[in-house]
This record gives sequence, C-alpha cells and structure tokens, in this order.
Amino acid sequence: MRLKTKSEIEQMAVAGSVAAKTLQKMRSAVVPGMSTMDLEEIARAELSSQGARPALLGYHPRFSKTPYEFATCISVNDEVIHGQPSPSTVLREGDVVGMDLVADVDGWLADTAITVLVGKGSLKAQRLLSVTFEALRHGISKAVPGARMGDVSSAVQKLVERNGFGVIRELSGHGVGSEVHEEGIDVPNFGYPGKGLRLEVGMTFCIEPMVTAGNPGIKHRPGDPWAVVTRDGSIGAHFEHTVAITETGARILTATT
Repeated sequence: MRLKTKSEIEQMAVAGSVAAKTLQKMRSAVVPGMSTMDLEEIARAELSSQGARPALLGYHPRFSKTPYEFATCISVNDEVIHGQPSPSTVLREGDVVGMDLVADVDGWLADTAITVLVGKGSLKAQRLLSVTFEALRHGISKAVPGARMGDVSSAVQKLVERNGFGVIRELSGHGVGSEVHEEGIDVPNFGYPGKGLRLEVGMTFCIEPMVTAGNPGIKHRPGDPWAVVTRDGSIGAHFEHTVAITETGARILTATT
C-alpha cells in the first residue's frame, strides 16, 4: 500500500470525472431492446472522447486464465458483478442492470459502478437499488482519518441487513490508484466497528456494496470465467465509488459534478 500525494489524488480525480461521465452516458441510453454490447460501445466511445483508456480492457488478474476482453462489466438481474457485454443479451422492461468500469487517464485510475432499472422495475427492485446506494453513502461517511475499516464495513452491513437484504461476503472493495487492484487495502461490506485497518490520509480505495434481494450466497456461472451470480437466482445490486482519505474525510473521486 502506498499513500497518495495531493497531486496524485487530483490526477485520480480527473480519471474519476471521466468515469462518472461515462456511466451517466450509459445510464441515459438504457432502454428495452438495447443489448449490453451496445452499452459497451457507448462506454468505449465516451472514454476515448475524453482521452481515457478503459483499464478493464486486457486486464488479467491472477484468478483468471485469460485477460478480460471488454471495457466494462455489465451485469443483468442475478448477475452481481463481472457480467460480460454481449450482443445477445438484450435488455427487457424491468431488468436490473449493473454497469462497472475503470477509467485510466495518464496512468491514474478510478473505478465506479451503478445499478439501474430498465423502465420502472418492480417495487422490490426499486427498494434494493435505493438501499444499496444508501449503504454506499453510509460507508463513505465513516471513511475518515483515524477510523478503522471495520467502521466503514459495519455501516454498510447494518443498513443493508436492517432493510432485509443480503450482504455478499466473498467480494469486497479494494485499493486503486496506479493499478485496478492495489495490494494492501480490502474493503469488506461486513464487519465490526473499531476493527481492521486504520485509515490514513492519502489512502485511495473503492467502497462497493454488493447486495442481493435474497440469500447472499454466490457462485460463478458454469462455463463463464467472469460472471458472479446469486445462488438462489435473486436479483443483485452494486454501487461503487473511488474515494481518497483527506484531512477532512472521504473525498469521492468518481462523483458526478
């Protein structure tokens, strides 16, 4: 883990602004009949127009035998994360769509995700998205210098479970900066206040609640090296911001302006 300087955080904020604008462009394009590959192409064009590189394209983490082939992860309904865009995955009214990307501007990265509904969606889906986003906000509010990572994790868990949803335990947020996943920082979505890594000024990491409408158990889809789905087929939601710890608290680097 390496603490970032103020200048480096400013550079990450540039990438964060690009990432946020790209997600908003994708969000505005979500309609029934559109394929997830259509959304992928929108993201690539938008990142390129803003002078950014899609850091997920060609990304090769240790757990995978092959590099990732897309600029985005687009996950539909029971897919929680890492859904691969496809022209054959066509969105329908009521679908739940998670969109995740990492923008790279001059070697500095920012990672962000949102989940949206195609059309109005069910009341349960609406509530799931609202609670998951609120959990993200609660977690960020606890990310202050001197706090423990468990303060962040516990805030996410308590809000989600209080509302009757499931917190995925096998997946967590992570450090980010000059790499997609920087070593030394893990951000679980469950935990105990006062436990875990002490937060210091200059830390940069992603807070990303991953929540299910049913049982929190997950699995990899058979034959797919990337997509993580719920075991019980329930819908999932995923929201994510890259934050930097500053003297006054967490600065959201991927916020829309």
